[in-house]
Amino acid sequence: MKDRVLIIGASGQIGTELTFALREIYGEDHVIASDLKPNPMHRDIGRFIQLDALDRKALYELIHREKITQIYLLAAMLSATAEQDVEAAWKLNMESLFNVLELAKENNSIRVYWPSSIAAFGPNTPKTDVPQFTVMDPSTVYGISKLSGELWCDYYNRRWGVDVRSLRYPGIISWKSEPGGGTTDYAIHIYREALRAGSYTSFLASDTRLPMMYMDDALRATIGIMETPADQIKIRTSYNVAAISFTPAEVAVSIQERMPNFTISYEPDFRQEIASGWPASINDGPARRDWGWNHEFDLNAITDDMLKNLS
Repeated sequence: MKDRVLIIGASGQIGTELTFALREIYGEDHVIASDLKPNPMHRDIGRFIQLDALDRKALYELIHREKITQIYLLAAMLSATAEQDVEAAWKLNMESLFNVLELAKENNSIRVYWPSSIAAFGPNTPKTDVPQFTVMDPSTVYGISKLSGELWCDYYNRRWGVDVRSLRYPGIISWKSEPGGGTTDYAIHIYREALRAGSYTSFLASDTRLPMMYMDDALRATIGIMETPADQIKIRTSYNVAAISFTPAEVAVSIQERMPNFTISYEPDFRQEIASGWPASINDGPARRDWGWNHEFDLNAITDDMLKNLS
């Protein structure tokens, strides 16, 4: 029987594009998109169900009615936004995960995907080539929720055999949807503003180096770990995944090579402190070894694709 897939948080940056990618694999009728608010990009393309991830009863009824076998839980309040409403961020980020883990505990045929983030690292994490197992002392509510979620995923797997899988996303860059309030979103804004205004004011300092990944690679990693046989998944907290690392200044140079008149200035704000607590590069050897992860896009390829599609 073909898998039946539910995406929770399908109207967000990753959820929007993941919905289309999964429908190409499983078919429109086998992939249900859900969120608090519908996404115009999903209109008339497959099924959309309005759902609050915190409504456990409604979630359970949907899972049983639709005979769901895969759940992608993407609903979350991201780093910069979460700092503005700590209580709401913790409630959404953690209770939605508990709802899904409890459901999967009762039904062991369900495979779960839940994303972590480089925000789970912290100021005492090594700054470069961060290994899979290291010091993790996040300093934001988003990062604290991600580290807590990693530990709960591992616990539910060890104690009840829940087949939950996770990736520690770096910053994700895409052109199809608006940024969702993350600290790494400058790398999306900069391309949009380059085309709209010919200039950009960065909220991070020029030399702030962070791990980044293009959406195409992020989708391949996400679907790839979910399609890997369970016995190959050796880590049930969350896998490091990496592609490239760069600074705002390096992105600006890449744009200027294609748009010579583009200019950039720098006015770091509260997001600079968040970014300063994150690593500059990630070692993702276990993901490459265990289930064959490999990225394809470098910075120049990202710039070419962003400018082409946004224009």
